[in-house]
Amino acid sequence: MPLIYQHQINGDSWAGVWHITETEAFFAARVPLQREITHWHKRLQHLAGRYLLTELVPGFPHELIRIADTRKPFLEDEAWHFSLSHCGDYAAALVSQTARAGVDIELISPKAARVQHKFLSAKEQDLLADTTRQYPGTAALELLTACWSIKEALFKWVGTGNIDFRTQLCIESIRLTAGGGEATCRLKKDGETPLRVPFIYIGSNCLSWVMAD
Repeated sequence: MPLIYQHQINGDSWAGVWHITETEAFFAARVPLQREITHWHKRLQHLAGRYLLTELVPGFPHELIRIADTRKPFLEDEAWHFSLSHCGDYAAALVSQTARAGVDIELISPKAARVQHKFLSAKEQDLLADTTRQYPGTAALELLTACWSIKEALFKWVGTGNIDFRTQLCIESIRLTAGGGEATCRLKKDGETPLRVPFIYIGSNCLSWVMAD
């Protein structure tokens, strides 16, 4: 079974990654397709993400999921907070009973370098260079992809859309550990909110998540 990563973050919060090797029929027999999706692979990702929720939380009420105008999925009664992300043949989910959730999974690829000016400020690019020097042997592309994933997770945690990645989702420091690390961040919208964003590398992907009230 391709549940390649599962982590109980605390007593009522879980994160997981599913490697999608099954057919659409496998997922469609277990979870509903709640909106029309014409592209077959996006449809497969959609179903796999919802199925992953039931793997992390047996009995998760996936049939009650609604989609906000910002495209963020949610439960109206907020019995669970959750976030979903897809990348290639992988689906990621973060579920919590008590804290708002944001998760993202990104493929480590040169694309991050090509678009870094869109999501990193000049100060953050300097931080990235300093962090690479501080931790010898760190692959610059992996760290750059982590920054992209961190900001996407923050964006999903906010859930309102209309966020400037460079000026409002700010990475202030990065601490690296074996196989991942943690970023200290600050959301600059309606005041300032400090947030921690752990991240790990899973194969050729980077997974990041944020939980806070």
